[in-house]
Formats: sequence, structure tokens, C-alpha cells
Amino acid sequence: MPKVDINTLKQELREVQDSHPTWTLDNAFVHWFLRAFLVADDEIAARAVTGVSHDKGVDAVLIDDETNKVFMLQGKCHLGAKPPHENRADVLGFARLACIIRGSHTEYAAYRKDIDPIVGERLDKARKRLAGKGYTLQLYYVSTGLCSSPLKDEAESVVVQANGWTDISVLDRKEVLTLLTDYLGGAAPPVPSLDLRVDATGIVGSDGMIQRYDQKTGIESWILTMTGKDVGYLYTDAGDRLFARNIRGFLGDTAINEGMKETLQREAEHFWYFNNGITIVCNTARKTAEKGQVFLRVSNPQIINGQQTTRTLNKHPQSKASVLVRVISIPRDADHNEASFETLVSNIVAATNWQNAILPSDLRSNDQRQVSLERDFAKLHYRYIRKRQTKREARRMLGAQHWFWIKKEEVAQSVAGCELDPQDVRSGKEGLFKAPFYDHIFDGRPLHQYLSAYWLARTVKRSASGYPDRAYAKWVVLHALWSRIGPVLREKRSAMAFRNECERGRWSHDLDKAVEQLYLAALAFYRLKRGTGATAVDVSNFFYRANLTEGFESFWRSSANRRRGVVVEELRRFASKLSSLSDGQ
Repeated sequence: MPKVDINTLKQELREVQDSHPTWTLDNAFVHWFLRAFLVADDEIAARAVTGVSHDKGVDAVLIDDETNKVFMLQGKCHLGAKPPHENRADVLGFARLACIIRGSHTEYAAYRKDIDPIVGERLDKARKRLAGKGYTLQLYYVSTGLCSSPLKDEAESVVVQANGWTDISVLDRKEVLTLLTDYLGGAAPPVPSLDLRVDATGIVGSDGMIQRYDQKTGIESWILTMTGKDVGYLYTDAGDRLFARNIRGFLGDTAINEGMKETLQREAEHFWYFNNGITIVCNTARKTAEKGQVFLRVSNPQIINGQQTTRTLNKHPQSKASVLVRVISIPRDADHNEASFETLVSNIVAATNWQNAILPSDLRSNDQRQVSLERDFAKLHYRYIRKRQTKREARRMLGAQHWFWIKKEEVAQSVAGCELDPQDVRSGKEGLFKAPFYDHIFDGRPLHQYLSAYWLARTVKRSASGYPDRAYAKWVVLHALWSRIGPVLREKRSAMAFRNECERGRWSHDLDKAVEQLYLAALAFYRLKRGTGATAVDVSNFFYRANLTEGFESFWRSSANRRRGVVVEELRRFASKLSSLSDGQ
């Protein structure tokens, strides 16, 4: 991953302002932080931003009725190379909001008197949730400036005086850039913290945890046991965000997962022996105790191995089952060792996820190029599925939204079919996620070129439906088609017009006719070159040969090909119509 610095954040904020032209820089920063830290939905994040003057430092209010929490934010955006120190009065003034919002009616009314009506209305709703329904209050003072540890501690001491469950987090530039790194890496919004309840049953002479500290690297690790029920609750508390750094989604009813369910039903007490347990990476971990119960409190936790175990235990909670848990706390510094952090986590993921087979495409799922594509596709209402998971899981995560679905494997095959030798594509889609093919396919090209290749491949595949022989020839046809129409579809305006027509189901008759003729030509080429008698090559084996494109192009230019003129004319008409459509956009 390239180095993440304040200029990287500037670029992200420019994108926010492009989508919300009325946002000030501070508004855009608060919007981005909400999306990166608290809520993945861009529209929900935008609605939470107040975006007005006279807000008394309340830049955003987010009420989460699912988790019974109220979030209030104040953001300070300083984009200079030398960040200023935050003003003590600003930080403590925002911290005192906790006491005011939870305080007496008189104190609250005095505070609300001169505030903007939009902000006042949101604070009223928040106050009702806090007082009437027992919601928790979380304040975030977020700055790209600097804030000293004593000032952060002082803000926390102010918030402690408020009634009810209330907390404040003061984040400065270092923490914001670390969050930005996670956001770009697809591991945001994060899980702020979790309490891992230690099951010390049967353990003699300790509190149930083994702790190890590596002085050279600063990495600290713990080994503990949790009940199966408590492990399942981790998913209830944190949701899908808990697995953001995992290379796969939930795989459903695999043999391994079915075996876990059977063990839980028949011999739950043996689960600890049969299961490999779960591995959690986190930023910090601290042992704590309450009423005789020991916990390990972890910040920004991610289950990088054991998603199938956790999800299965969530569906089939079992107190009699115990699970081995390994926690690895890795120090992070956005200025120095962020790259080594990402490398170490990736290596741990690859080394520990072996019960369900790891595919080359799995190892690429958290690559920054894949994360960026997922984000870019979402802007066009495409659900880019970069992790292997069940269809039910993908539908659940998408909800009721009507988006186009596209898997990274489909994109890889489409681009490879257009640009690489057909044999490379027919050799298997997993091979496309290995060198050198992966870097050729996912080379940072504009999104419209990926979509042109995808929809062109869909067109070619559709024309092969019902014709078994054509299925073998489709990659030769796609390659030949792209070599003729690709220059047009690489151009942004034409690509947008083509995509819009395909999304509406208005497939071009001219393009379909050209594809039809290319298929007929490809099969004529096969009959000419397959051989005769007992040595004749089967159609499936013929189109598996290397360097077929050269042979086909030679045939295409020969007098034996009777399809060339029709294809040239149909593609000319297709390009002309695309030009007309793009001019009308």
C-alpha cells in the first residue's frame, strides 16, 4: 500500500466535496470520518452532518437505534504539513456537552437558546433517547491537528462527571491517518472495542490467560479460552465489520462448517479439542476484571481467522462448548511501520486460514486495488463482490437495494478474455489472480474500461447460449471483438453510453449481429484446422490451444473467411450509434 499522509486525506475530502458541493472543508472531514469510523452508508453519514453555523461545536449527531447509542462529533480539519496543537478550551468545551445534554432542563435550555434550529432539534431527539430510553452517549473530538495525552485525559475526566453511560474519544492526526489507512484497506468502519470474557473453567493456578511480549517488535499476545456462546455474541455485538480483514466471507454449509454444527449438537464439550479456535488482531489489549470476572478489552479488533467458527457459534450458541482464542496486539504508527503492520497481518491471515481451502483469488481479496474497485463500483450502484461468500450472505449484506452484482472473478475473466491469449482464460479463473496476469488485469485502469470489458463479455456469452460449440469458442470471439471495437469502448463517453444501454437491457442488434458472425467465423476456422479422420481434434480441445488468436487473425484476413465484410459494417453501425448516444448525454 502506498504511503498514507495528509495529502491522501486531502484527496479523499475532495471526493466528498465533489459529491456534496455545499460542504465546507470541516463538513467534508466530519462526513468522511463518520463514513470511515461509524457508518458505511454514505447517505446516513451525510444526514448526520449538521453543516450549519451556530452549531456550538456540534458538527454531527448520529442516533443509532439498533445499538441504543448516540454519537456526537466535533471536527477540526488542518491540512498543513505542520499540524497545530488543539485549543484546550475547544476540547474541554466539547467534553462538557456530555454533562449539559444529560443535565438539568434549566442548564440544557440555556445551552440550546441560541443554537441553530437544525442542531437544536437533533439534540432534543438525542436527549430524549438518553434520558427516556437509556441510550449511551459517545462523543468524538476529531482533529488533524495535535492533542497531548494530558489534554485527552482531562477531557475524559470531564465526561466522567456526566450522568449515565458516557464516553469521549479525542483523536488527533496520527490516529486519523491510521484510520485512513484502514479505510483505504477496506477495514473500516472499525469495531471500536470488544470485551473478551475469559472462561477459566478447569484452569489451575492462573486467571485463564497466557501473555507474551516481544521486546523487539512491541507485539503483545494473549492466549485464552472463551465459551462458544460468548464467541458467538462477538458477532452479535460487532456484526460484519469484525471480519473486514478476513480474506473470505461466510462460506455457508461447507463440510467443515457442517462438522462444527454436528460437534456442537452431539459433543459440545469436545469442541475445544476439535476446533482450531479464532485469531484476533487488535491495536491494544488490556486485562480488566469486574465482579470477579476477567476480561480482555481489545480496541479495533479483527477476527482474521475463525470467521466460520464465530458465525457458526452465533447461529448455534452453546455454553458447554469452549473455544481457544489467540489475541495479537500489533503497535501501529502511520508515519513509520504501517506497511509492516499490513504485511504482518496479511501473512498471519494466509498462514492461519487453512481449514477451508485458500484460493489465489482469496489472497487478493483485501488488496488495495480490490478495495478501491469495490468503492468505485459502488458509486455506480454496482455491488463488487471481492470476497468469496455464499449468495445468501451477499444478498443479506446488500439488503433491499437494487444494484448490479459483479464478482471480481468475472471482471478478471472479462478483461483477460479481451486482452490475453484465450488459453490463459480457459486455463482457469484462479490462475488470473497469480503473477503476471493479476498485475496486467488490475493495473489501475479507469473503471469505465472494466465495465466495457464486462458488458462486452456478457454480450458474447449471451450469444453462445444454447450452442454448446460456441461456449468453447467464446474467448477467441471476445478477443477478436475487443481487438476491433476496444478502442471505441476505452473512450469514456462511448463506454458510458454502452454501459447505460446494457444496464437497461437494450442490447445492440448491430453488436449482436457482429458477434453472431464472429462465432460462425471461429467455428469455420475450427473446421478448417481441426484435421481429418481419426486425428481430428475435438472442438473442446481445439479452443484450448495456445496462440489461437494469431491463427484466427490469419484466417480472418484470408479468402476462406466470408464474414469479414458483415462484421466490419455491423461494428461501424454500432460505433456510430454509440457516438450519437454519447453526444446526447
